[in-house]
Amino acid sequence: MRYPPRLGHLATRPVVVNRLVPTYAKAHQIDEQEASQRLTRALAGSIWEDLLAATWEAMKSRVKRLDEQRLLEKVFSTLEERPLRYGRAVEPTPAWSAFMMLLDLEIGTAGDAARRVMESEQGRKMISVGLAEAGMFLATELTRGK
Repeated sequence: MRYPPRLGHLATRPVVVNRLVPTYAKAHQIDEQEASQRLTRALAGSIWEDLLAATWEAMKSRVKRLDEQRLLEKVFSTLEERPLRYGRAVEPTPAWSAFMMLLDLEIGTAGDAARRVMESEQGRKMISVGLAEAGMFLATELTRGK
């Protein structure tokens, strides 16, 4: 596994969805309920594992002074009081847009032209960068606490 199992127990799908809702809703100009439904569907697939792995890598690079156990305790303390609070909305960048396109492709709201672009070599690179950026955002959101 590319991340500790406990991370998946702490940063559950509902927790991660709620952290991403404001950014996704703003970028797609939809309400938060619709954004939550779409994100829940998108993260039910294979993207989930990649996103948690990217989040773990970002956590390790961001908080180098903590070992694995202490880092997971920091996530626990951050989520302890309000695990389902919404994250902050992020201004979209090309990398964020690629990540959101990946989510849209997963749930079938993006067209064939978008799929072809994302399957190109440049598209795959942008997806990788987008996952890393989303992982860094989640790492920040999940380690803000005490």
